[in-house]
Amino acid sequence: MRIAQVAPLAEAVPPKLYGGTERIVSYLTEELVALGHEVTLFASGDSTTSATLEPMLPRAIRLDPSIRDATAPHMLMVQKVLDQAARFDIVHFHIDHLHLPAIRGRGLPYVSTFHGRLDLPEIEPLLAAFPEAPFISISDSQRRPLQHLGLDWCGTVLHGLPEHLLPFSASHQGYIAFLGRISPEKAPDAAIRIAQAAGVPIRIAAKVDRADQVYFEEVVEPLLSLDGVDFIGEINEAQKAEFLGNAMCLLSPVAWPEPFGLVMIEAMACGTPVIAFNRGSVPEVIDEDVSGCIVEDEVGALAALKKVAGMDRTRVRATFEARFTARRMAEDHLAIYRRLLGRERTTILRAV
Repeated sequence: MRIAQVAPLAEAVPPKLYGGTERIVSYLTEELVALGHEVTLFASGDSTTSATLEPMLPRAIRLDPSIRDATAPHMLMVQKVLDQAARFDIVHFHIDHLHLPAIRGRGLPYVSTFHGRLDLPEIEPLLAAFPEAPFISISDSQRRPLQHLGLDWCGTVLHGLPEHLLPFSASHQGYIAFLGRISPEKAPDAAIRIAQAAGVPIRIAAKVDRADQVYFEEVVEPLLSLDGVDFIGEINEAQKAEFLGNAMCLLSPVAWPEPFGLVMIEAMACGTPVIAFNRGSVPEVIDEDVSGCIVEDEVGALAALKKVAGMDRTRVRATFEARFTARRMAEDHLAIYRRLLGRERTTILRAV
């Protein structure tokens, strides 16, 4: 199959540092190539891939301060995809909704994965205007706010990681890990409070976006001087294995409807159990008392710390291998591509 993957341009594919969507696009692309498909990746020029790379700009937008209008290169990318449409059997967009007006009526088989939240009030009228557009969700909970619209959901594909990307760690060093962004949605302040109440050290590996600078300075930074709190800052992919593998557990006290939460399966790959608040995709990702604990609040998280300390890390890793590999993710996508192409052929035959 000739497949185009269209990635966001904010980060390289895979990203140099933080960037969940671009990381998933990379894992999917590489697995599709490994399965023998002809894949073209539309992404920033500093991306690394075994597919054919169509560079849209020399480097990722976040690393290029000269770019002030992030929408412009994305719109140019959409046009370049359309110009080359005859090369592909199907195009898979990962750029939210930017392409929808341009792709309508083109007769090009395509599908779009949304990687962010869909409960924002401005999203509903936009997607309602494109009832014919085929979508993939990254969790069932992600699309729940729009279930009344009757959109063309082709399926849910949970994220996956290359099976051997993160090595299994049979033991830990007794600390809680927090990995992600310093933002109110991710609630690192709650993670620190839980760790302090338990008397367990916590290590925080997270970036601070400009949009969250005030929250960091006013809410989180005053907590970083507490005993047992170690703020590491943003880490890269190579550092994750040690950071997550040595942790007693990953703590994810999310305060928003998390569409997926890639860090949860990264921890599982290391054999590290996860404690997460019951928000968004969490019940779809964690197998209760097997790969972690789902809790309602900080009190519940405090109680769950005693459980995860004795959890069988081999079972956590086995759950990852059974449910969250990149190979499974690629095969799930291929099944959707084939259904869409079959549906397209049926439509053409009916028209004839």
